[in-house]
Formats: sequence, structure tokens, C-alpha cells
Amino acid sequence: MHGRSDGSNVKKLGMPFLAALAIAALSASAAAGAWVQSRYSRPASLSVAQERVINNQVSRDSAYIRENVNLLAQTVGELQAKLIAMGGLSKRVADVAGISYTDPEIKASLDHAQPVMDYINDGPGDSMSAEGLGRQLDLMQQQIDEQKDWFAMLDLVLTKRAGTEARLPTLMPVNYPYLSSSFGWRLNPVTGRRSMHEGLDFAAPKGAPIYAASGGVVSEAGVQAGYGKMVEINHGNGLVTRYAHASVLDVKAGDLVEKGQMIARVGSSGRSTGSHLHFEVRMAGHPLDPKLFLAKPEVSRHLVADASSHVKAILPEVR
Repeated sequence: MHGRSDGSNVKKLGMPFLAALAIAALSASAAAGAWVQSRYSRPASLSVAQERVINNQVSRDSAYIRENVNLLAQTVGELQAKLIAMGGLSKRVADVAGISYTDPEIKASLDHAQPVMDYINDGPGDSMSAEGLGRQLDLMQQQIDEQKDWFAMLDLVLTKRAGTEARLPTLMPVNYPYLSSSFGWRLNPVTGRRSMHEGLDFAAPKGAPIYAASGGVVSEAGVQAGYGKMVEINHGNGLVTRYAHASVLDVKAGDLVEKGQMIARVGSSGRSTGSHLHFEVRMAGHPLDPKLFLAKPEVSRHLVADASSHVKAILPEVR
């Protein structure tokens, strides 16, 4: 009875003992592995010569980067100065062109434009950081965009102004500047009553060329009551010119004519008392004094003397 009990007890005590022994063995193995790894996995140390070579290379790379950053910063500063000069130039051009800075179409552009802030250090030994260069380049890009917008706006304004001026009837319609009747109230030579004369009468011989005072589209070309053979040119925006009492018409309705192009010849058709050109300028149907538009003719004395022999006997009055 005691023999069985002792054997059973030995078995019961043997299992925990074996487990504890196995755990101890695993712990010893792990400790040994850690010791071996720490012993043989140490990073290889650099020699003094190797460290010197690496330090020299790092120094050279740093100096190269600093030098290039400084050169780039200097270039950025030069470009910034040019941008500021361009801004001043654009304003001077606008001033010479007579464009007021308060014009609605450009005021917003001028108000929005701001000078670029200068982040470049001027002190000796100072250099631009990469972050500062990035900010500077962003601001320069913004300034360039503003300059492009401003120049585009200036070009648009000048183009519109040039187009408007090009439409104005500034060219003398005949080479005979002698006026037989001016714009305004007068005694009508046909009716003998006081009436409004809505144009200028240029005394000229029959057959003398009549030129378009400005470019445009011929809106009428034919016989009109009172005007006789007449050409009307539409210059856009409600501005038209009329050339009346012609003897011959050289254009027809719908034709596109250029400034200075011959459109007819002087005559005395319609209600007229002699050979001459009746020239009108109208805006939205209202008559304007053509002398407000016509450039002062540059005629030599010799030409005036020659023309006077043709116009002395003409002296027409119209309508």
C-alpha cells in the first residue's frame, strides 16, 4: 500500500518539476542568444581617416548648397527690381497715353497691385533660406501675374481708344478746303428763309474726288430727296457721315470702305445752286459740326491759289 502511494506521489511531483526545468532551459537559451547577438552585432567603427573624408565631403556639399542658394537669392533680387521698374514703366505709359488712374476699367487693377516684399538680406554673410526663397518666388509669381493683368488691361484700353479714334471722321473729304457755307443757322439760298444748315459745304469743281473721312460700311448710296446723289457711311456706335450732291457714286450699299478711299465725285445734284460737296457728321441721328472732327488741312499757298480759280464762280449754298 505504501509502495503505490509513493510511486503515485513521485509521478505527481515529476510533472511540475519537468515543466520548471524546461522553462529554465528556455530562459538560459534566450539569454545566451541575446549575449551572442550583442557580442557579434556591434556596428563596425570608422577609422579616423574615413571620418575625415566623410566630414570633408559634407562640408563641401554644404558650401556648394549655400553658394547656389545665395546666387539664386541674388537673381531673385534682380528680378524683383525689374518687376518694380516694370510697374513704374506701365504707370508712366498710362500717364503719357492720357489714361487716368481713376478710369473704372483699370482702377481695380491698380488698387490690387502691391509691391513685392523684399525678403533678401543685405547684411554681410547673410543668405536666403530655402523657405525664404520659396516665399519670395511665390510673391514674384503673384507680382508677375499682376503685371500681366495690368499690361493686358492697358493694352485693352489703348486698343479701344485707338479703335474709337480711328472711327472718327478726321480726314478732309475733298482737296478743296474752301468753305462756301458753315454749320449752323443761315438763310437758305433756295427758299430764302432762315434754316439750320446741318453740315459743311466745300466749294469744288465738278468731278473732283470725294474721299471717305473715316473707314466704315456704306449704309446708303443713291439719290435722296434734297441731297441728290449721296453716300452715307456708318462708322459704328451711331456715328455716320454723309457726302451729298455728287455727280458720280463709286460705291454701293454694303461696301466696306477705308479711310481716304474715293467714294464719289463732286457734282450739283439735288437741291443745289452749284458744284460743291455737302458734308455731314451725325451721332445717333443728331447733326454735329464736322469741324469738331476734321483735322486742320495742311494746304500750301500754291494749292490754294490754284483752287481759288475753280471756286470763285461756284460759291454754292445748299438746302
